[in-house]
Amino acid sequence: MKPKETLLNIQEAHKHAEEVGENHSSFSLETPLRADAFELDDDLKIELIEKHFKEIMLILGLDLKDDSLKGTPHRVAKMYVREIFSGLNPANKPRVKLFENKYQYTNMLVEKNISFHSMCEHHFVPIIGKAHIAYIPNGKVVGLSKLNRIVRYFASRPQVQERMTMQVMTMLKESLETQDVAIILEADHLCVAARGVQDVTSNTITSEYSGRFLDAGTREELLSLIAMDNM
Repeated sequence: MKPKETLLNIQEAHKHAEEVGENHSSFSLETPLRADAFELDDDLKIELIEKHFKEIMLILGLDLKDDSLKGTPHRVAKMYVREIFSGLNPANKPRVKLFENKYQYTNMLVEKNISFHSMCEHHFVPIIGKAHIAYIPNGKVVGLSKLNRIVRYFASRPQVQERMTMQVMTMLKESLETQDVAIILEADHLCVAARGVQDVTSNTITSEYSGRFLDAGTREELLSLIAMDNM
């Protein structure tokens, strides 16, 4: 293939990638992962990411001999693997234990304003948001902190908000052993606020309802509880 043809193919691929990213297309409920995603251990991943991020900084013209910058590649690599992308590893999936509903509580339980931080998979910039979760117990209940952990597990990976909403919903239904589940995510996307249109006032809301929450009256009750001022 001639160099000019190669360049045209690369440009066309970049154009397609931009179009897919800007349209926020999502092709699967599962986060896209290669089959060999976990063949490397975390320490080796950190070592390799540190090496490549150092190259990015050098290409940008940064002086890595500066005291403020020389440790940045390692800090970024460790942050990627052990913190903000830790949800990629199934080994970090929260273990959810249910307990007998001794109080015979049968109304909806709502945990709102669960904070989370994620990363837009199109530009690798932060998504900062909060989740509202509700469920109606089906004989058993769960410790409230597990709801936070489920949200943060799926947030700790490159994400699309629509996919994250469905991923959290799927795990909640499986873990809580009930179809009566609702989730609402509200988030600010820095790919909108800090680049492109640079709109700092808009945010994105996604929701998913299942079981009894498909009833309009039940949803209205949920939304009224979420709208209540914090006490």
